[in-house]
Amino acid sequence: MTADATDGALLGGRLRFRQPATGYRSAIDPVFLAAAVPAKPGDRVFELGLGAGAAALCLLARVPDCTVAGVEPDPALRRLALENAEANGMAGRLTAAADVEELGGNAGSFDRLMSNPPFWAEGSGNRPPDARKARAGHESDLSITQWADRLCRLGRPKATVTTVYAAARLDALLAALAPRCGGPEILPLWPKAGRDAKRVLVRARVGGRGPARLLPGLTLHEADGRFTPAAEAVLRGGASVEF
Repeated sequence: MTADATDGALLGGRLRFRQPATGYRSAIDPVFLAAAVPAKPGDRVFELGLGAGAAALCLLARVPDCTVAGVEPDPALRRLALENAEANGMAGRLTAAADVEELGGNAGSFDRLMSNPPFWAEGSGNRPPDARKARAGHESDLSITQWADRLCRLGRPKATVTTVYAAARLDALLAALAPRCGGPEILPLWPKAGRDAKRVLVRARVGGRGPARLLPGLTLHEADGRFTPAAEAVLRGGASVEF
């Protein structure tokens, strides 16, 4: 078992989840990412930026018989992801590689693609001193354009591409997806009614066509700070996000 990790849970306790004790800590973003992936039983899903496996576990719990192959360059996070899968009886449904090249013949054959890419451009804002946290939040090895290209070329024609991203950089994400994907659907996640969205869920198709669609969105919190019933259904009940 990987040391220096803390025990936790996802989906209201349905899933056991261990993650690093320090640095980047998964919150609600990967849960909503998984909920927005329109996977079906038997689908092969690819995730770029697997981390400790939060999004992959949530998707595997919701969709029977689908499988996830994830790329995660951090060896400690890869180990945690595989340990988390085993702890939840999903060991045979999750694979983890250090880079895309390790996937070999799988390139271009996935039914669904998903990712929670770093939100902020290299050199922007205050970069956290913790290296793992900084890498999760700020572009380093790959720009968002390179990230999108690497993600999208793993999908078969018409494969869905689902991301969760910062609303403030939505323009950069759409521009990055445009060369390989079309028909993006944008679903804002409103913190509270009447508040600006800080996160968006974006879904497009490899090789697809069509204009962008801005959807009504989902409100996360009531006025008193409690999660709304719609958010609770995703975060605790494992429901999907409907586009």
